[in-house]
Amino acid sequence: MLDRLFLAHPRSVDETYFEHLRMAFGFAGALFVAALACALHGLLPALCQKTGSAYVRRLYERMVAHRRKPAADPARQTEPWADYAI
Repeated sequence: MLDRLFLAHPRSVDETYFEHLRMAFGFAGALFVAALACALHGLLPALCQKTGSAYVRRLYERMVAHRRKPAADPARQTEPWADYAI
């Protein structure tokens, strides 16, 4: 049960629990800043016109384009790589 809750997913993306925690918190922080920029843009449309989309683009690069691929091991059961996996 604990393995499924805490370790299975990080292992499936070739990270330790703490590496995955650091990545997820980094994404959360960036999304928080992007959300604030989007809210500010909503209030004052002349401000932060490209900030939200720039954050999304950078996060996409971190999550998908530069993702570490696990070593090819047929005995290892991993989740299929999907665009939404963090």
